[in-house]
Amino acid sequence: MKTSIKIGLVTFLVILSFCTMADGRPVKRSINFSMAKLAIHHYIDVMTEGQSQGIEELFSSDFCQRVQGLKYPNHSRSELISFLKKQSGEKMNCQTTLQIIDECAHYLIAKVIMKFESFMKTDLITLINEDGNWKVIASIHTYQ
Repeated sequence: MKTSIKIGLVTFLVILSFCTMADGRPVKRSINFSMAKLAIHHYIDVMTEGQSQGIEELFSSDFCQRVQGLKYPNHSRSELISFLKKQSGEKMNCQTTLQIIDECAHYLIAKVIMKFESFMKTDLITLINEDGNWKVIASIHTYQ
């Protein structure tokens, strides 16, 4: 009798777990942005490796991206997120270096240099700590 109950329980759990996995809904995984360095490394992965997971959580609601030069427009959070989602999976052929310029408990300023074959892109990034999660609030690009 005990064996029948165990077999029935195991069968039920297997069926339940199979149905849960096969329901077709995408599993939303949250990314840990509790530390500034985790957020900045994820930003680099988003920009250079085509990572699309956690994009909405990475950028603050008042994020703005600026490109140095008069002919380049500024980009809002929604514009950048839309662009990055379209670029999902696209890897950039560049060497990336990271330099932390200033860091404290509430903000971080970092410089990301992406060296391509024929040009270099420098990205000055500001992150802030919002309720224990680090978010990118501003990004300024220059090209050389």
